[in-house]
Amino acid sequence: MSETYLNKDVIPMLDLKAQYMPIKEKIKSALKEIIESGQFVLGQNVCSLEEEIAAYHTVKHGVGLASGTDSLHLCLKALGIKRGDEVITTPFTFIASAESIAYVGATPVFVDINRDTLNINVSKIEERITKKTTAIVIVHLFGQPADMTEIMEIANKYNLYVIEDCAQAFGAKYKDIPVGSMGDAGCFSFYPSKNLGAYGDGGMMISNNTDLYKKVMLLRNHGTVGPYEHSFLGYNSRLDEIQAAILRIKLKQIDEYNQKRRNIAHIYTSILSDSVFCPVELPDRSHVYHQYTIQSPSRDIIKEALSNNSVSSVVYYPLPLHLQQAFQYLHYTEGDFPVSEIASREVLSIPVYPELEPEQAEHIAGIIRQAVT
Repeated sequence: MSETYLNKDVIPMLDLKAQYMPIKEKIKSALKEIIESGQFVLGQNVCSLEEEIAAYHTVKHGVGLASGTDSLHLCLKALGIKRGDEVITTPFTFIASAESIAYVGATPVFVDINRDTLNINVSKIEERITKKTTAIVIVHLFGQPADMTEIMEIANKYNLYVIEDCAQAFGAKYKDIPVGSMGDAGCFSFYPSKNLGAYGDGGMMISNNTDLYKKVMLLRNHGTVGPYEHSFLGYNSRLDEIQAAILRIKLKQIDEYNQKRRNIAHIYTSILSDSVFCPVELPDRSHVYHQYTIQSPSRDIIKEALSNNSVSSVVYYPLPLHLQQAFQYLHYTEGDFPVSEIASREVLSIPVYPELEPEQAEHIAGIIRQAVT
């Protein structure tokens, strides 16, 4: 066990300082170069990052943006999703997945989740499709790929766009295919806590659709087609050079980071599978464990036990979107999506970052086992 851990009083949910130390000199060198260049927005690092992330996902295009939320919003906008349209998504996710639908004036239409994966229940999608349905926003929650074969079959049958919300799933694969590359677009967040995280906000949309790519490129920079010439009203959603440079350094290690997350997850599952409901990893997918989220009716007891032993934990998410005040206008009520509601009462995410020591994971799992026995 590392000496740094022994000197710590708390095991955090994430340790970005520990991740920074091995790459500190590379980060410092990149920042020095950018500052001395005087090019801070949409420079060469942004262009290179777009190319590198597109190549990583075996797609043609990447567009660096200011946030993961913007990547969803501008993607929907560029696809022509508008007021009067309906877009299907899950109620058990971060609000940005549905918020971006509302941004373009469309109506979020929720479909309940599967208990085992916490992803959208594909068997319930078709019953929610109407003549107004134009797209599906699929969330690969906590790093777990959704059922893309079935989703794409439904989308093709009804001529719907598929936008993959990959904010929590950079590097995850479905049948050896990177998430984000199967739908019409993949949308990523580079918020610091993500598997591939910047040192501030950032996001990206990837796609094989050249027209979509060109439209999002214009939307991110005020619809600019020439010096102070604007073809339409756009947005200010530019990725800056500093974040792009940091992400390029960390991108080189993303597979290593993800494998370390997977190793910690496997330790947890091996110890906890008979005590709580552990994340399920299906044989045809590669889960990257942005979160390791257990489920238990004793959630609050477990959380208190962890806290008493200086271990951090977080409830993602305590209130499904259909019950949020922000979406009250959709007129959903308690009981509409029972699996999501049960999950909100039982889920608990525990530390699973790459720098977590195996001994720490065993210690955390031991606390949980003791709490529920």
